[in-house]
Amino acid sequence: MSTITDNLIAALSSADMLEIDALHAWQFNLDHDLLARHNAGSASAEDAGKPLLSIECMDGRARRQWHFSLAQVLAAHFVAADDSWSIARADSSHSIKCFAAISGDNAEQPDDAANDIE
Repeated sequence: MSTITDNLIAALSSADMLEIDALHAWQFNLDHDLLARHNAGSASAEDAGKPLLSIECMDGRARRQWHFSLAQVLAAHFVAADDSWSIARADSSHSIKCFAAISGDNAEQPDDAANDIE
């Protein structure tokens, strides 16, 4: 399940995997330099059209790629009904879900190891 945030940039920053149009994509990239300029308020009008988000995945044997500009990512809106973000390009609209990975550590003993007597 994704985490609800105020904007898609915040959701992407904490995501480990995406789902775009029902395809799982763990290979995605945010242009951190462009994002830093935007956050600092120094992004130019020209920067709005530059790709901020690139997503890549395999759909069967076909490699699929999507690129979204800073302006497109900023214009994305959250759709609560399906816990996704709707993002539009000039030619199409897409649904993106952001997921954070669940992880654990191996530093703890297994539950049954505490009961072992040596």
